[in-house]
Amino acid sequence: MSTVAPPAERTAAKRLATGILGRQPIGLLFSAPYAVFIAALFAYPLGLAVWISFRHWVFTAPGVNVPRPFVGLDNYVDVLGDPAVRRSFLNILIFLVINVPLTVVLSLVLATALNAAIPFRTFFRGSFYVPYVTASVAVVGVWLFLFSSGGLVNKGIGPLAPDPSWLVNGTWAMPSIALFVTWKQLGFFILVYLAALQNVPKELYESAAVDGASRWRQFRAVTVPGVRPATTLVTLLALITGANLFTEPYLLTNGGGPNGKSATPVLLMYQKGIEQGHPDVAAAIGVLLVIGVLILAAAQQLLERRRG
Repeated sequence: MSTVAPPAERTAAKRLATGILGRQPIGLLFSAPYAVFIAALFAYPLGLAVWISFRHWVFTAPGVNVPRPFVGLDNYVDVLGDPAVRRSFLNILIFLVINVPLTVVLSLVLATALNAAIPFRTFFRGSFYVPYVTASVAVVGVWLFLFSSGGLVNKGIGPLAPDPSWLVNGTWAMPSIALFVTWKQLGFFILVYLAALQNVPKELYESAAVDGASRWRQFRAVTVPGVRPATTLVTLLALITGANLFTEPYLLTNGGGPNGKSATPVLLMYQKGIEQGHPDVAAAIGVLLVIGVLILAAAQQLLERRRG
């Protein structure tokens, strides 16, 4: 006896399958490797970190089992009550306040200049990108030479130089790191803006010029709105990379000095989790950092929607 479903049921089933799999189910097959990559390198470590943060966790030798009891929010209470941790979050906030606006403004201005027909344009584009692809250890050596107490910067500004010097000064250590990171990563963000500028119609600039708009007016009325999606991307990337700051304070200020004034949450995670053997505390710091970055990203997205 035939068991063929009525047309209405077949249509409903087809709509359900389309809603789950999409109109081109084969796309899931092509995206599966990347989904596995995301799950293995991001989702699983994050879930494991959350799980560890609610337990008393210690490192053991392979094959040695020790109790790892559930401790609830005790690790978070310890982290939030630690002055060093609170200071590290304040440090990263200071860093982001300096780094993110500088990154957005400088990369957009320089990309606009490099998008114009200027002499040696290719050379300048490559020059700005070189620090980004250069190993941090090599670049840090140059930066230490420039900003040491007897470095070229202090010699150049003379009595205006801070005492103690930039990277060992509690007030200037984190701003100095923010300037260094801005300079080092600028080349990548310039490329992002250069790609975005190719999609801004040249007719808009021609119309603005016919209407008598100055270069500055064209920049504000045409360039800035035209690259707004790129600005959103640059801001988010700068927030994420800034929140994960580790290499620069570790190398420039000898592990977050002076007196923790340049320590960051990721640096403290390394110190507490690897050096001191408290991975549960380090995991709690990491979870709080993720929450903080998500809050900042959500706030930035809300502001962009209101502007739009």
